[in-house]
Amino acid sequence: MITAVFPGSFDPLTFGHLNIIERARLIFNEIHVVVATNSEKKYLFTLEERVSLLRKLTAQWDNVKIASWDSLVVEYAKKNNAKVLIRGLRNMEDFTYEFDLSLMNKGLSSDIETIFLPTEPKYFVMRSSSIKELAKLGGDVSSMVPEEVKNALIKKFSKN
Repeated sequence: MITAVFPGSFDPLTFGHLNIIERARLIFNEIHVVVATNSEKKYLFTLEERVSLLRKLTAQWDNVKIASWDSLVVEYAKKNNAKVLIRGLRNMEDFTYEFDLSLMNKGLSSDIETIFLPTEPKYFVMRSSSIKELAKLGGDVSSMVPEEVKNALIKKFSKN
């Protein structure tokens, strides 16, 4: 049984993220989608909101588990007997960043591999920061995020 970890901030969760999760769950026995927390980063959605949205939108997949983690992702992987870290890619800029991160993670835990999954072309331009900015300005994000996320974005920005 091979368990994989797909870490990210998921702020907000996009169709690109769901595409990676759906494809990875067909390759690996179990996928742990790990919502990372970073005290240096300012999030639009709380940790609880991000975890809740992920749980709702992945509930139909038995082999997908949702968790949160505030330390090194390789430590989460070790604790949960995962041998693979999944990283989604949209472009070369992502690859450069993720490649460097994979080398660091390999140095921290040599028995955990990193697998890069490119998003399907229809999702490759979606950046969470761009989606948030578009939503904030009242733009239509329905082609980029699920309905639940779109509604959560509208609610967040209507408070501001």
